[in-house]
Amino acid sequence: MEQSFLAYLRGRTRSLPSVAVGIGDDAAVLDLPGSAAALDQSKPRDPSSDESDSDTPAPPSLQQVACTDQIIDGVDFCSDSQPLASIGYKSIAINLSDIAAMGATPTAALVTLALPAHNATEIAGEVYEGILEACSQYGVAIAGGDLSTYDGPLSISVTLLGTVTGPWLRSGAQEGDVIFVTGSLGGSLAGRHLRPVPRIELANRLRQYATVNAAIDISDGFSLDLDRMLASSRVGAELDIEQIPISDAAHTMSKDSGRSPLEHAWSDGEDFELIFTVNETDAAKIEQLSADELTTTITRVGNVVGRTGLWKRVPGSKLERVFPQGYVHGETDE
Repeated sequence: MEQSFLAYLRGRTRSLPSVAVGIGDDAAVLDLPGSAAALDQSKPRDPSSDESDSDTPAPPSLQQVACTDQIIDGVDFCSDSQPLASIGYKSIAINLSDIAAMGATPTAALVTLALPAHNATEIAGEVYEGILEACSQYGVAIAGGDLSTYDGPLSISVTLLGTVTGPWLRSGAQEGDVIFVTGSLGGSLAGRHLRPVPRIELANRLRQYATVNAAIDISDGFSLDLDRMLASSRVGAELDIEQIPISDAAHTMSKDSGRSPLEHAWSDGEDFELIFTVNETDAAKIEQLSADELTTTITRVGNVVGRTGLWKRVPGSKLERVFPQGYVHGETDE
């Protein structure tokens, strides 16, 4: 449902004012008033002019980044069994992960709570303890928000703002790029999904050593989100499946789930790690860096190829198609 509705929405909003990067990426990107890009957009175009004769484009200017995410009791967390402070922390951290996927720096958050009428003040206070913890940890201001009470489950909606110069997009992967993933994957429901580590600092470090061509954060599953990034770039991937980093939690969960650790890493979701691509030269540079220098491990898991879809090499040097799996919003809709 989600992807089809987004496609519909992109069509329906074409007549509205546009932004630099809109629907379909990890976050929106807006040109700041007074920036070179904004001033250029506001200039009247002379139809008789030859744009090919224009001056060399100005270097990228600072832009505003904005993302939003909502989590709901019974869908994204369970308030009966999970700490409210951790739930509040998650509401900020998952948005920070989107900011990291854009290669941006977070600045401020707008927080909206829809609270069950019973014990609303107590619930709000506990949730906000986790929100404040995350904001303090990552240098994010609380710029405002909204509160309401009703006869329904707890819902937290966060809009996070940030700044970026030269945002990373899903659509920039190039044939020959190396595909990396951060951290380890799978088994997040064992508890890690409540307190993920958004890769803000990693994004800052990567900018010092490499040009990231494309990136996405893993919310719905490694293979599904990788496939979405590659589809946006109109390319595919040849994967080294054995190199996918599998978390200890995925190994533990596989003992009772009937699924292999790799299957958990392939599709569990809510890892909130980053997938990104760089050219081979930059890949060699960052592979020389330690986990301490980058703030976490990174693993080469494949290469970008011109043929769309996900592929793996099998004995005999043949390629076999593999299919993305993960959480698809609204897939139970009738």
